[in-house]
Amino acid sequence: MPSPYPSMDPYLEHPRAWPNIHHRLITAIADDVAPKLLPKYQVLVKERIYQVDGQDSILIGAPDVLVGQQPRQRTQVTGTLATAPRPAGAVTVTLSIPETIRQGHLEIREIATSQVITVVEVLSPTNKRPGRGRLEYETKRSTLLSSPCNLVEIDLLRQWPPLAIPQEAEPSTYRILVSPQEMRPQAKWYGFNLADAIPGFELPLQPEDEIPIVDLKGLLDGVYDRSGYGLVIDYAQDPVPPLEAEDAAWAREWLKLAEPGQRFR
Repeated sequence: MPSPYPSMDPYLEHPRAWPNIHHRLITAIADDVAPKLLPKYQVLVKERIYQVDGQDSILIGAPDVLVGQQPRQRTQVTGTLATAPRPAGAVTVTLSIPETIRQGHLEIREIATSQVITVVEVLSPTNKRPGRGRLEYETKRSTLLSSPCNLVEIDLLRQWPPLAIPQEAEPSTYRILVSPQEMRPQAKWYGFNLADAIPGFELPLQPEDEIPIVDLKGLLDGVYDRSGYGLVIDYAQDPVPPLEAEDAAWAREWLKLAEPGQRFR
């Protein structure tokens, strides 16, 4: 069962859903393109580790992603427990505990030379939220754009300011940047909104190669289906983060037209 939305499903942006979406989308892209690139190229899922301030965690204060959970039943204990008097003067404090975040990305390597030809990034909250993670990613992004490596950058998150937007590009909710090395300083920019279809894009390799097309919407729908989101998402609730008023009105009308087989409570 695919998502009912023609574009990015805003319910998948929930901070508790996104880590699964991110991981499985990266893997889905790798599994889709790898057979088309062999035997010349190897497609690898690589991992980057970020340390972020635990007080700034994206999960703090976030309600459950999809369905309400039943409260756990307390076990009644009989008998008398001896308790010591509570010490006076204690103050409850919140400690800043570093949180380790592991984030995947794709590398396409030429088998004969082991050279990295293309990097595919799917942005996460760590990349976009102001702070150390964003600064680290922006540094890596600048390094890639100054190298002979191609870059594909997919931004499917509404929250937090977008990374640098070219002057020629119109503002949009979601973005795909395709930067073939031979086109620089020019690049291909796909901007789209909630009501727009997700565009397919060409995966840049080397100039002599046949370029495969990545069907991002089809891959997202596959992740949605295999993860069972069509069975558990409660579309009667507002998505997290919330939509702008115009998008929220459009989303309500669109869901009314959804196929009868879709489960909306």
